[in-house]
Amino acid sequence: EKGYETGEHAPGLKLGGCGAYKAAHHIIKTHAKVWHSYNTTWRREQRGMVGISLTSGWGEPVDPHSQTDRDAAERYIQFHLGWFANPIYRGDYPEVMKNYVGKKSAQQGLGTSRLPTFSVQEKTYIKGTSDFLGIGHFTTRYVLQKSFPFLQVSSYNTDPDLAELVDPNWPAPGPKWLYSVPWGFRRLLNFIKTQYGNPLIYVTENGMSETVQCPQLCDEWRIQYLKGYINEILKALNDGVNVKGYTAWSLLDKFEWNKGFSERFGLYHIDFKNKNKPRYPKASVDYYKKIISANGFPNPREVMS
Repeated sequence: EKGYETGEHAPGLKLGGCGAYKAAHHIIKTHAKVWHSYNTTWRREQRGMVGISLTSGWGEPVDPHSQTDRDAAERYIQFHLGWFANPIYRGDYPEVMKNYVGKKSAQQGLGTSRLPTFSVQEKTYIKGTSDFLGIGHFTTRYVLQKSFPFLQVSSYNTDPDLAELVDPNWPAPGPKWLYSVPWGFRRLLNFIKTQYGNPLIYVTENGMSETVQCPQLCDEWRIQYLKGYINEILKALNDGVNVKGYTAWSLLDKFEWNKGFSERFGLYHIDFKNKNKPRYPKASVDYYKKIISANGFPNPREVMS
């Protein structure tokens, strides 16, 4: 979406309303081809696994008693996670995506939907092409219905007819988009379990960045974030979700998309101004080491069930 719709990321194309959908369509078909290639050529000998890693926030209805808000929250997840996961686990794009993009395309006078379609053969070829699901997850949004006039320039962001809100009480020590909302992770993991037949899950990205440098390396907020989110994964395990592994994002401060070195996700601080790029452990390193050593929380009383 940022590479082919808004042009914010490389390759910087601004193909409003159709670029993101076309790019995703090719990604999904290419992923399936790689999976089949491995499956037929290497699996028997190597016994490896091929999966896909998808990043998604969680969408919570503003009013859980409102069917309109619940539907909007469902669209939020389907337009993010379902966009890629649904074809791989269920054989096609989510129905709500097909309906909304198709409806908007017709209103614009287009002969076909801006969301490409898979042939019957492609659906069969794509379905089941993941031995595990990698999940990147960082934050949550409250979601409600918001209609956009169809005369407006079409875009992936306006197609689902929803608005996103945040609770001002949610901690947000880093960038403006990353609020710490641990309970959203458990709900996302349970959604995956229900929607996609409880697949094997590896958490491939989960972490908090800071936009201001902390010279004392005292990233207490990252410790609280890790504690909260890992605790919710443990709750999801108790719910029967098939989570096999967890990876904190990230080991080192690094080059972060179009934010460059200004946004720091690392457990280790990097001095980028020094040509040798020395590395210094932040407080979160010691905390995370203890979790790894204990394969759980060192003191179970510090978290709540």
